[in-house]
Amino acid sequence: MRLSVLPLLLCAVPAAAAPVTTMLLNDGWQARIAPADKGALIAHPREGRPFAAHVPGSIQQDLLAAGRVPDPFNGLNEGAIQWVGSTGWEYRRHLRITPAILARDHLDLVLDGLDTFATVTINGHLSLRADNAFRRWRIPAKPWLRLGDNEVVITFAAPVPTVQPQVLAAAHPLPGNYDSAFGDEPKGRQTSPYVRKPQYHYGWDWGPRILTIGIWQPVRLQAWDDLRIDRTRVDQQALSDVEARLGVAVHVRADRAESITVRATAQGPDGSIVEGVQQANVAEGVTRVTVPLIIPHPQRWQPAGYGAQPLYRVAVAVERDGVRLDAADRRIGLRTVELIRDAGAMGFRVNGIPIFAKGANLIPFDAFPARVTVAAMRPLLQAARDANMNMLRVWGGGTYLDDGFYDLADELGLMVWQDFMFGGGVPPPDPAFRANVAAEANEQVERLGSHPSIVLWSGGNEILAGWDNWSDRKAFKQAVGPDEQERVGVGLALLFDRTLRDAVTAGAPGTPYWANSPSDDYQGPVDTDAAGDRHFWDVWSGSKPVERYLDSCPRFMSEYGFQGAPELSTIKAFAGKLPLSPDSPVMRAHQKFLAGEGNERLLFYMRQRLGEPKDFPDFVYLSQVEQAQAIAMAALHHRACRPVTMGSLFWQLNDVWPVISWSSIDHDGGWKLLQYEARRFFTPQAIVAEHRDGATRLALVSDGTEPLAAHWRVRAFDMMGQRLGQRDADVTLAPLSATEAASLSDADLFAGAAPAASYAIADLAVGGREVSRTVIERLPPKDMAYPDPGLTATWQGNRLTVTARALARAIMLDFGAVVAHPSDNGFDLMPGESRTVTVASAMTPARLARALTLRSLGSRR
Repeated sequence: MRLSVLPLLLCAVPAAAAPVTTMLLNDGWQARIAPADKGALIAHPREGRPFAAHVPGSIQQDLLAAGRVPDPFNGLNEGAIQWVGSTGWEYRRHLRITPAILARDHLDLVLDGLDTFATVTINGHLSLRADNAFRRWRIPAKPWLRLGDNEVVITFAAPVPTVQPQVLAAAHPLPGNYDSAFGDEPKGRQTSPYVRKPQYHYGWDWGPRILTIGIWQPVRLQAWDDLRIDRTRVDQQALSDVEARLGVAVHVRADRAESITVRATAQGPDGSIVEGVQQANVAEGVTRVTVPLIIPHPQRWQPAGYGAQPLYRVAVAVERDGVRLDAADRRIGLRTVELIRDAGAMGFRVNGIPIFAKGANLIPFDAFPARVTVAAMRPLLQAARDANMNMLRVWGGGTYLDDGFYDLADELGLMVWQDFMFGGGVPPPDPAFRANVAAEANEQVERLGSHPSIVLWSGGNEILAGWDNWSDRKAFKQAVGPDEQERVGVGLALLFDRTLRDAVTAGAPGTPYWANSPSDDYQGPVDTDAAGDRHFWDVWSGSKPVERYLDSCPRFMSEYGFQGAPELSTIKAFAGKLPLSPDSPVMRAHQKFLAGEGNERLLFYMRQRLGEPKDFPDFVYLSQVEQAQAIAMAALHHRACRPVTMGSLFWQLNDVWPVISWSSIDHDGGWKLLQYEARRFFTPQAIVAEHRDGATRLALVSDGTEPLAAHWRVRAFDMMGQRLGQRDADVTLAPLSATEAASLSDADLFAGAAPAASYAIADLAVGGREVSRTVIERLPPKDMAYPDPGLTATWQGNRLTVTARALARAIMLDFGAVVAHPSDNGFDLMPGESRTVTVASAMTPARLARALTLRSLGSRR
């Protein structure tokens, strides 16, 4: 719920008529090393003197802005900023209190986010000890405030030193995630599982270790007298084509029993308004008042590709004797969501329609979450929508995102799978930890629960799968013995099957809950093809061939991925003038898989399928081709497995910093070839061609809700473009389906041509227009005798036309160090075919033409 921000009253008013007022306190802060951290003061005396601090923000951001630390995103600088996260820090702000302010009955200091271990004093009085970066903290501050000048001091303790004594004293500390590369934690003794702080801050296999510290969310002073809104919720009690029945629950906090009026309105997308009024008697403390609203002929929110996204604005006001005392509002959508759970299935039915979930996993937008704006989030979400995605999974090792993210998802029709913030480490089993998490979960579900885009709350990422299957967890169980093993296991069940489930049941009753990802929601074994969702990493992490994606049909594939290098312009930006090669120091520093060894894994796969890169730009190109082809193979196979499989979410959409990773869009906003390919393999109607063992299996996929007349064909050619064979047929695509179309043997299709010297094109047309096309190769691309395609480029303003003389596979429009964003990339061209794209760039067309290199698999020979 967004609380209305009203000007702070500067003159005294009768207490009985005074509305709740709010004053933002984001400006005027200063920071310094905490005086108690003597070692840091000796090492960094300059930072012991106050400097300007920005709120919301972090100490690291302030030091970066002041030029006191190097940018950890550039070069080899990550290590140079580690000391900041290992140091205690102090924030300080003066606050002037006028007589009018002090006359209010209540003055609450509200801190929306403190990262993480913080002590708050007001005029020297201890007011709060905070220990959870995901919670909002409210301090009844009036007892410590005085007329005139006041001082608020927030002292932050560094997370690792705070928790490390407990971890070092434990004979067998709880298993965590990734060991530190900087010596601040012994191997295998990680503090992160014990701390309610974004887990990715401790480092991940795609991100740096930057332990941010600071006031990372807004601060405000809220003044009220004897009554205010504590929280609200909008429950969708029933939905039909005739009407929607809502219960607007308003929790009112009052100092005494009295009679009030609660008013609720819902404004529809067409501007129409319905209103409900409830007279209520409230008691001292918190009283829930529910106002019924009935919306006639409601408009349903639909996922992308299935209709529009109409939204309603629900506003509430609490009044006494006709005077408004407090108000709040939120935006909602009307829809129904249920999990498909028949016989081990896992999928989503939205408004009665079974939806195949197409999308990606979303990690945090930046290593510094406080600097992420709606403007920064919008291009990524729009890119997901433009690539025919309908779902994003907000991964559990990051943060609960700002309302602006979910507003964008609501508007774009992107369904959100929302993890609670557990990233893989085993959480403590003690009741105090669960109570802390319960407060966090209740607050976050209440804040976000009315967004129609959120179609699932999940307990977190890979905790249950790790507990059951990972070798370090098995070693932990053996080491601690059966009693402690049972205590930790019961703690997991209490947390994920009770605490978090209860928070969703109570706070978002129209949205399903899922115990963990992957899991079967405590119905059976985790991370299997047979039931629930899967994380499949045999390809890439397990070094298995990419063809392993074709071996099974999981019920819902919520994670699978393959790495690719970012654009060369992104690499040049972070590497500067440092030498570039797959094993150069700067490239290893910006490759976190296996502590920098991930580029060897890329080369391993290149040598299997595409060949040895000729130079560094060719390495970048081949890595992106391999990534795009591998994920396309998997995603199309998942779609062809419908209805057994009902979701395919690849890992991952974005990056937290410039890095070689599994992302389809790099940190600087550059689309890798995978992102362009996603637009093709997630197209609403698609042809799937899987070549194995001398035959091609064809399947036709449609996400449409109505039957569609279509035509498929497969044409075989030799490398000179001569037709070898063709098969085609008219078909009617059944709605919401995947249908086997044909099985074509090489002998029938290729007329005896050598595998290296022949290929086929499979395409699907709907309404006479080609909607999907794919190339069928009989051998790995490196073994195909592709000729030089003779690519040419013609410019007309910012429009570029590429023409191929012969078959051109995986064309990349490579602009080198120049930042440019073509409207299409990574496409294939048949002999004599052209493709025209637009190129967005700050550079002139002449500069772009000079920078352009046309790459393709045949051009490399």
